[in-house]
Amino acid sequence: MPSELQPIIAALGLAPSEAQASALSRYLDLLQRWNATYNLTAVRDRAGMLTQHLADCLAVIPPLQRHAGQGRLLDVGSGGGLPGVVIATMLPGWDVTCVDAVAKKTAFVRQVAGALALPNLHAVHARIEDLKAPSFDVITSRAFATLADFTALTRRHLAPSGVWVAMKGRTPVDEMAALPDGIDVFHVEPLQVPGLDAQRCLVWMQTRKPA
Repeated sequence: MPSELQPIIAALGLAPSEAQASALSRYLDLLQRWNATYNLTAVRDRAGMLTQHLADCLAVIPPLQRHAGQGRLLDVGSGGGLPGVVIATMLPGWDVTCVDAVAKKTAFVRQVAGALALPNLHAVHARIEDLKAPSFDVITSRAFATLADFTALTRRHLAPSGVWVAMKGRTPVDEMAALPDGIDVFHVEPLQVPGLDAQRCLVWMQTRKPA
């Protein structure tokens, strides 16, 4: 396993295969290389990318593993594939679609899918309002929008028994209070991101079931 990943993997209790660990390291290589030309992220140095992006996204893997073993997942406003690429790499049972309105970012994710041999990773260049796709079991986002906007923009894409998983910093109490009737927060999960001195959480939501 690449040495830069070892403390992160150990802290999160993950057990990637050698191929998965290698793929994550190669993903960082590609992100660094493309970022120099295409400005995919404001984080420039590899150490920053490792902590602020890769470790941050790896922290959601154990919660997703507990939720379900496989299904269709939509990563909205995925940018350079965060967390979509990490999820597709670590959870091969999930079919992951990354959607972003910026063409160079979806082109990068397609390049990653080919370079890392991830047949379960797809990228769609579209505004979420215009996306045409079968429904998804999980819809996730990272720094995409308020909870109300996130759920409103993606509600038609969520399977009847599906869930939203929003990656947030501090618990977004005001955003949770602003959710429309019919959408319930059923779990707020604190996350510990190795090497990152900042609060992180996952907000799990679902549509309210008829009484």
